[in-house]
Amino acid sequence: MRIFTMKTRFEGRNLRSGWKTLSSLTGCAALAIAFSIASSANRAAAQSPAPAVQTTAPAANSPAPSSPTDIAGIWQGTLHAGRDLRLELKITQAVAGGEYKATFYSIDQGGQAIPVSKTTFQDGALTILIDVVGGKYEGKMSADGKTITGTWTQGPNPIPLVLTRTPPDAAWPIPEAVKPMAADADPALDVATIKPSQPGRQGKGIGFQGTHFRTINFDVNDMIAVAYGLHAKQIIGAPDWLGTDLFDIDGVPDVPGRPNIKQQGLMLQKLLADRFALKFHHEQRELSVYAIQVGAGGPKMKVTASGPNDQQGFAFRGLGDLVVINMSMEEFATWMQSSVMDKPVVDQTGLTAKYSFTLKWTPDDSQFAQFRGAVSTPPPAAGDNPNAPPSLYTAMQEQLGLKFSATKAMDDVIVIDHIEKPSAN
Repeated sequence: MRIFTMKTRFEGRNLRSGWKTLSSLTGCAALAIAFSIASSANRAAAQSPAPAVQTTAPAANSPAPSSPTDIAGIWQGTLHAGRDLRLELKITQAVAGGEYKATFYSIDQGGQAIPVSKTTFQDGALTILIDVVGGKYEGKMSADGKTITGTWTQGPNPIPLVLTRTPPDAAWPIPEAVKPMAADADPALDVATIKPSQPGRQGKGIGFQGTHFRTINFDVNDMIAVAYGLHAKQIIGAPDWLGTDLFDIDGVPDVPGRPNIKQQGLMLQKLLADRFALKFHHEQRELSVYAIQVGAGGPKMKVTASGPNDQQGFAFRGLGDLVVINMSMEEFATWMQSSVMDKPVVDQTGLTAKYSFTLKWTPDDSQFAQFRGAVSTPPPAAGDNPNAPPSLYTAMQEQLGLKFSATKAMDDVIVIDHIEKPSAN
């Protein structure tokens, strides 16, 4: 389970955070989607084989101080989730009796710091919430203060995880994070390979792992939509195979650093022109769209203060269980149309801030169609469950203070003039 992604790998358990993905958690008996923004982390949906994993901490020169009443320090352990993932947790407390602060690292998934939303320690019980990936750890400290035995949950089924108190000189080294690409860079993918996706493979994703850009089970409609910020219904004149043939892409940018969202789009645009011989022109047409507007009582989301390179997240803990971190309403609209809706989504809120929030709803049959064929688990139905979340339209109003309604609007479309199946690698 890739704990960290917006993002995101869909096959196998992934710590998700930092790329755009749909994750089918093999072995978890349920679907967990992570649709994340690739610029927020250097992780990807398509993972290469895991490196050799050190499943125990290095020997320490001196033991870490242990106390059954003090949780501050470095804790680490290995999550056995299809592949072994070494996890490191750093907990601090500014003053005695004060609030705990914690940071999480997945050593074998790039090592980028994953912010912990809330850390509580009471009567020997530790609870850590990581909203950006929809994750939670709950554990009980041993009587000698040396270990915490608990479970990691990111989806319906918890996974055992034992953390061991570790002195700084014995902690696993955290890999250096990939630095952001220069803001004025105009990257392309260097030596990209494009292969038909493995038939029957579950999951769908796009994002970065280390220095590699990868997709899993992506059709060309997906690629064009991501490259130009459109919905598939804004692509006109496309041959049928654009929506049926699935491809896996693996390439490295020709400019060092981690690209932002715009730069990722530029790389895909160039790949489509070079390898698929894509030619098109733009038009404006009146389309059926979903409009996001501010409700009568005003927005209810939390405004986030952040810098241009701070982490963002758009991650599903399950279908209809969404966590959004540090996104504008325009970005939220773009990812909703990419991952959920059957029509383009336009932002008519007039809001310019960035927000963090959760949104829970019961999907209807029109939603998540983008992933049918890539993920076998259907959206849950409310049925006779009195505790089922409301529809998306009701949830948007009640939980976010926003209106989400079907309407008509003039919007950009791409008209395909020419396209070919990808050239050989």
